[in-house]
Amino acid sequence: MAKVLVAYGSKRGATAEIAEAIAAVLREPGHTVDCAEAGTVGALDGYDAVVLGSAVYMRRWRGDARHFLRKHRHALEELPLWIFSSGPVGDPAKDNDAWTEPRHTMRKAEQLGAREHVVFGGRVPAEPHGRIEQSMVENTPEQWRDRRDWDAISAWARGIAAQLPTAGARPAAA
Repeated sequence: MAKVLVAYGSKRGATAEIAEAIAAVLREPGHTVDCAEAGTVGALDGYDAVVLGSAVYMRRWRGDARHFLRKHRHALEELPLWIFSSGPVGDPAKDNDAWTEPRHTMRKAEQLGAREHVVFGGRVPAEPHGRIEQSMVENTPEQWRDRRDWDAISAWARGIAAQLPTAGARPAAA
């Protein structure tokens, strides 16, 4: 079975919860999975694959997740890599793909050989701090305050698990 790192950049915990859900699904078939904040990860020695995710704010990934890509670029070129972003809230009919896609960061991930990138819905802060966050909560209809689709997240993670190596095997090609 594979040893997998699920690393994430999260400001208010919603992306961390997505990462934990992905890690839990990857553990189901017996893979060893570490789930950690991107800024706390040392070397990638011993990992067979990496899943990296970040919250997106104003077309930018969290700094620790962007730094992770730069810091570990050589190791990531040699490992299967999957990328997820989280962030959109509010009415999905009003989503703006240009806002949710950090193009520069995604180009870097593609250059490193990322197998897939997916955007999951986000969640407004459960306990808003400051006027901006409070306004965000107040101006988001209640049914769109948490757009994380746990079934879609689990399905994506199961797809990753299916590509991971079993004992003594290399990861399946994308």
